[in-house]
Amino acid sequence: MKIFRGFHHAGVGQACALTIGNFDGVHRGHQAMLALLRSEAQHRSIPSCVLTFEPHPRDFFARLSGKESNAPARIALLRDKLTELERCGVDQVVVMRFDARLAGLSPKAFIDDVLMTRLKARYVLVGDDFRFGKQRAGDYDLLDAAGAAQGFDVARMRSYEVHGQRVSSSAVRQALQAGDMVQATQMLGRPYSISGHVVHGRKLGRDLGFRTLNVRFGHARPAASGIFVVRVHGLAEKPVAAVASLGVRPTVEESNRVLLEVHCLQWPAGLQIDGGYGRCIRVDLLHKLHDELRYDSLEDLTAGIADDVAQAHAWFASHPSL
Repeated sequence: MKIFRGFHHAGVGQACALTIGNFDGVHRGHQAMLALLRSEAQHRSIPSCVLTFEPHPRDFFARLSGKESNAPARIALLRDKLTELERCGVDQVVVMRFDARLAGLSPKAFIDDVLMTRLKARYVLVGDDFRFGKQRAGDYDLLDAAGAAQGFDVARMRSYEVHGQRVSSSAVRQALQAGDMVQATQMLGRPYSISGHVVHGRKLGRDLGFRTLNVRFGHARPAASGIFVVRVHGLAEKPVAAVASLGVRPTVEESNRVLLEVHCLQWPAGLQIDGGYGRCIRVDLLHKLHDELRYDSLEDLTAGIADDVAQAHAWFASHPSL
């Protein structure tokens, strides 16, 4: 899969079959849309292309208004979104910076400048709630009329449902915020996961007797938070059972920096003590144990971690297939 940051690269501007959206989580509704996009692209012998945005448009408008709490919690950062788009077989992704210039484009200017001049879209597939352009003034009917006038096909994908529930990024966020990992897995079509490079931390876990692997989550509001039973990929040939904390570590941290801290239930054989640093790992969040807790002392924190580890061992014992 080719990835383009903006339009100033060779390869952007060739005719393509296009879909547009944030694709936060790349859930099963997104996956169905991407499968249709690939089919239409193959029929036309042109590449399939996803146009997505960074930051999330609602992040941009929340910061602009000074009310950052209005921005949605983030399911996935860009690395994980791109990984899932590649797994769906997309040929190319254009990551467009969402800024004041883009936010100020009228629907017609967005069609003429972005879709036609920059991307040369010959087929455009959108969701049933798609809006675009300044103040979200553009909708499917306007896009369809433009396609008829300017010679590109337009199609709309209806809602995708699982067990009678409409699958959306908002619904996935709600499941994650509620700690319902089973529901999140059903809507995502896979366990919810976070990936990143292992970085150095304060080594406090090691001092407490629970060595951790630290991965930064580069957004202030992750969709999930708390203590989880997890599975770690990228440390050994097989996934490693572990327990993890995702959040701001209220007992030992005051910066509100979001961190994923992973403690392997058994350190992988053959991996040196410091062998995890720099590795890119993927952490599947399988089951939520509880929300983050603020402990009164490091002794209480140590006892709490020990209890979490015991619960994780018990969970894996009751789920031997995992």
